[in-house]
Parts: sequence; structure tokens; C-alpha cells
Amino acid sequence: MRAQLRHLYTKLFEPRAAVLMYHRIAAPSSDIWEIAVSPANFEQQLAFLKKKYQVISLQEMADSVANKKIRRNSVALTFDDGYVDNYLQAKPLLEKYELPATFFISSGNIGQETPFWWDELEQLILFTQQLPATFRLGQFQSQADLKDENYLTEDLRLKHTSWRACDEAPPTSRAQLYYSLWQELKPLSHAVQQEKMQLIREWANPSGETLPELKSMSLAQLQELGRNHLFEIGAHTVSHPALAFHEAPYQKRELAENREFLRQATGQGVDLVAYPYGNYNTDTLATVASLQFKAAFTTEERTINTQAHPHRLGRFQVKNLPAQEFSQALSRW
Repeated sequence: MRAQLRHLYTKLFEPRAAVLMYHRIAAPSSDIWEIAVSPANFEQQLAFLKKKYQVISLQEMADSVANKKIRRNSVALTFDDGYVDNYLQAKPLLEKYELPATFFISSGNIGQETPFWWDELEQLILFTQQLPATFRLGQFQSQADLKDENYLTEDLRLKHTSWRACDEAPPTSRAQLYYSLWQELKPLSHAVQQEKMQLIREWANPSGETLPELKSMSLAQLQELGRNHLFEIGAHTVSHPALAFHEAPYQKRELAENREFLRQATGQGVDLVAYPYGNYNTDTLATVASLQFKAAFTTEERTINTQAHPHRLGRFQVKNLPAQEFSQALSRW
């Protein structure tokens, strides 16, 4: 009974804070995972936050958890992965409104020409103009008969660009193949992922090049971000693995090497970490504790209060909403 009353009191009266999660600040033609916010909507969101909330650094948020003193009406901003648009679009707008933010960087893609595997897979399967009629490679569990979908019609393109993969079933055979391959590749190590991606590239034989907007920041851009007093750099592993699918030594190597790269690149201490895909297990929690990360963040949508576990802190994925709809979403959170 006492525990129930304490929970009710916490829910009704104790100050709560929110951490907002962004990935891309862009207006791409396709955004099946709904991780892009247009620069126009992002600016509206920042203006609203500046006016209505206390936007604090993630370090301050982590300290408030450690000290069990949550600042009422406080919000922190985070960006995952290290897409180049974080530097080109988010950085100048954050500077304009003088709002702090933390960028969780997957270091393996910094300065590389190739995009993250999930972005490349989307382009290969959903938007290559002409594919073979069947996908049957011995190294994959996924198989498909594309039939008349091997050629990308305008109708197919529209179905793919309007698809929201988190909430909707795949609308086409191509989309079903993409989703099946995404599920198959996600748990793998980076080396095995890349071996399988090369087989998919050879099968698809695309004629176009990587879209420049899918690339990550350059090293120089990351370094400039790290020199700005508004911004913190956080760990996000080297190769963005789904950590819970891997043994503890692999997890530790991914986290430790990522942090060391970021320390060397920016000169910052790196005390905060976000789990790729929000994926973690008990080994992950033990690893981030042994590496002495001050706080770790998931993708679990929950507010932060004095009872929050410092290595299981929730965040809310921000969607591409103008100010009024954004304010309604915040009020629900």
C-alpha cells in the first residue's frame, strides 16, 4: 500500500523532466522510420521550447538524476548517430536560439562516404530503378519474388515514400523484402553486416551514387561541434550494433573505442552514452557502469524523475511536427 501511494505521489506531484531525441534535421523524400524533422519545423520547435521550457544540458540532467533534484519543466535535447545535417542544419539553429544539445556519435561512420547500412539498404531495395525479379541468396534467410515490382514505377515509389515502418505493414513486396532484410541484418556484427550488404549491392547493381545527405559528419565538422560551448559529445558505439545481441567483451570494445575516438577528436570528456536502437541488456548495464559513464539513455518513452535509473534514462522521439502539434505532444509526455 505504501509503495502504491509513493508511486501515485511521484506521478502527480514530483517534478519530471524530458529528454528529446532527434536523428536528422532534413526534409528527405523518404523517411520510413520517421526520424527526420524538417529545418522549418525544427526551428518552430526550438522557438517553442525556448519560450515555454527550461532547456538544460544533458550533463545538468544527468547531475539532477544523481542528486535526485529534478528541475521542474526542464528539457534536454539529443541527436543520435552523427548525420551531416546535424552540423549543417541543427547546429546553426541551436546557436541562433542559444540552446544546448548533446550529439551521440557513432564514430565508425565519421568522415566516410558510405551511409549507415539501414539507409543504404532502403535505397537499394525500395528505390533502385530495376532489380532482379527474385531475391534468393544462400547466405540469407530472407527470400522474395518481386514479380512486376522489379521495375520501380511511380506508384511503387509513392507507396514507399509514404510508408511508416514503425506503425504500418509493408505495402509492397519490395518493402516486405526490405523489412525482412532489416530484421536479419540488425542483430549482426558490423563485419558480417558489411559482408551481407556487399552481396545485396552486387545483387541490386544500382546505377546511382550514395545520396550526400545520408552521410555522416566529417572529422573536421565533428571537431568544430565539440569546440562549441553549447554542445556536448556523447558515446554511441563505433559501428552502431544492437548491443544486447552481442557478448559483453564485444559491447565493451564498441563503447570504449568509441569513447576514446571522441575524446581524441574533440578534447571533451565523454561521460554520457546512448544505446543504439535503444537496445541493451544486463551485460550492457554492467559494461557502462564499469566504464564509469555518468548516465546512459534508451529509446524508451518515459519522463525522468528522482527514481530514474542513471543507465536506463528514457527519451522521446521527436517527429516532424510544427509548433502547435509539437506542444500537444510535449503535454502528453
